[in-house]
Amino acid sequence: MPINDYTDLIVWQKAMDLAVKLGQLTKTLPKDEMFGLALQLRRCSLSVPSNIAEGHGRLTRKDYRHFLGNARGSLSETRTQIHYAVRMGYLDQNVANDVLKEATVVAKLLNALINSLGDKNS
Repeated sequence: MPINDYTDLIVWQKAMDLAVKLGQLTKTLPKDEMFGLALQLRRCSLSVPSNIAEGHGRLTRKDYRHFLGNARGSLSETRTQIHYAVRMGYLDQNVANDVLKEATVVAKLLNALINSLGDKNS
């Protein structure tokens, strides 16, 4: 299937699914975390598909790789926020494990896309 738009990318689709799932999960966090952890988790998780989309719209592979690197960083931040939520007792470990598995899939797809773009200097 040809890639005509960033929405055709499986990695973008999976990253968006993850962001939506986490957005829904943040509604279960304690009220005193609504402007802390919940907001941060929504922002960093949404940053993943957003950076994939922005990179896809850039004119050079180097720029694309840069934004995919940003997406990878935001994904690491997302995973850290999930671990924090578990340690604080805000999120059940089984729920977290499921979400972290999805994050691992996104990470693998993201790394494959980065690698497919070849040399970072081109």
